[in-house]
Amino acid sequence: MSDNPNNNNLIEIINLKKYFPIKTGFIKKSNVQAVEDVSFTIRKGETLGLVGESGCGKTTLGRTIIRLHQPTSGQIFYGGTDITHVNMMPYRRKMQIIFQDPSASLNPRMTVGEIVGEALEIHKLCNSKKDYTDRIHSLLSQVGLNTEHANRFPHEFSGGQQQRIGIARAISVEPEFIVCDEPISALDVSIQSQIVNMLEEMQSTLGLTYLFIAHDISVVRHISNRIGVMYLGNMVELAESFELSRHALHPYTQTLLSAVPVPDPKLSRNRKRIVLEGDIPSPLNPPTGCRFHTRCPYAMPICSELIPEFKEVEKDHFVACHLMDK
Repeated sequence: MSDNPNNNNLIEIINLKKYFPIKTGFIKKSNVQAVEDVSFTIRKGETLGLVGESGCGKTTLGRTIIRLHQPTSGQIFYGGTDITHVNMMPYRRKMQIIFQDPSASLNPRMTVGEIVGEALEIHKLCNSKKDYTDRIHSLLSQVGLNTEHANRFPHEFSGGQQQRIGIARAISVEPEFIVCDEPISALDVSIQSQIVNMLEEMQSTLGLTYLFIAHDISVVRHISNRIGVMYLGNMVELAESFELSRHALHPYTQTLLSAVPVPDPKLSRNRKRIVLEGDIPSPLNPPTGCRFHTRCPYAMPICSELIPEFKEVEKDHFVACHLMDK
């Protein structure tokens, strides 16, 4: 699969797991099963959206793909090459991340110019001091900031401007793939659309591939070519954006879509909102079988016994649910 020269996949994830060991008692140790047996691909030039509730493992998955976390097991392929255990320095230029909280991801002791230019120095991408300064000014202009902002510190900027600095830092090394880890969730609604539009514009001009992580499915639906839905560390559904919105098959995806507000009051009154019972189980002690069965309105006896296979049930539409076998 990965050795196919005609393969259009930039990223390929096979049976990826990420566990975090923790102490649950004085001696006893356990694992938080943050990502459990996830497989999918990201095609060159596309945006794959990733949605799910807080704590479902979206961010951990994104960070594990670019090896900020070391995977517990499974394989990560980049451009057909297995990068699961290789030295990541050559790939750091190709794979970048935009963090969720811009204020926490920017060093308060560094100027904006130093923050954006740090990777340029590490990867030795500039031949002279003038080249370095011009490149920083060009990057700031690209994200809608003034060149004089290079001498200021992060605390002097608004949240939206700080996120623009984070984006300038991410694109400074001319990457091919960027993990956008909830890049707009900490921003005002008025700024969110500006950032999303800027990311879309950059994708077309720079030929970028995105993994766009968010918990708001309406935003993901707008920016993504395909959408993956995660629940408690598992990928439960993956399909084209329009197909998923029109014809969601997994009960959890149907629940997420039913919570999206509709601007038409008449339509809104007639819509049936699906409300899940109970709390999300702990990733320390996940349920047996399908992890969603404790909250699923359609749960059957088999759901608590057998883990459903994540399989293609329609063209390019993958689902992990025992209902699909009926």
